[in-house]
Amino acid sequence: MSGRRHKGRILALQAMFELDAVGHAPAHSIDVLLEGLDPSTEVRRFALELVEGVLASRERIDEVIRETAPAFPLDQIAVVDRNVLRLAIYEILIDNKVPMRAAINEAIELAKEYGGENSPKFINGVLGSVSVLAAR
Repeated sequence: MSGRRHKGRILALQAMFELDAVGHAPAHSIDVLLEGLDPSTEVRRFALELVEGVLASRERIDEVIRETAPAFPLDQIAVVDRNVLRLAIYEILIDNKVPMRAAINEAIELAKEYGGENSPKFINGVLGSVSVLAAR
């Protein structure tokens, strides 16, 4: 299942990137991204669950980012990094279905794969602060 969950996180990140960058509806983006790939229903469902959860809690999540990365205005954080953080913060503070360490590790892996050179360090630093919030 972890491979499917990782694929779902990738799809969710890509859909959220599209929403952030050009305003495409996440469900449509996921369907377009999946064309011709024959993915399992579980992957699509998990990706949609993540995206819908992030969108429903976006104001709270963005406030957490502002609190834990005060030197970086939200609109100046790279789109990939911002959405990796949103996904991870949703999983850590709101969804609570995976262990915090797993959510952080997944976020760092996504940052390595899709972000810039400094993305993994940035994501790890912010999520380290988020983990302190979660422990309260």
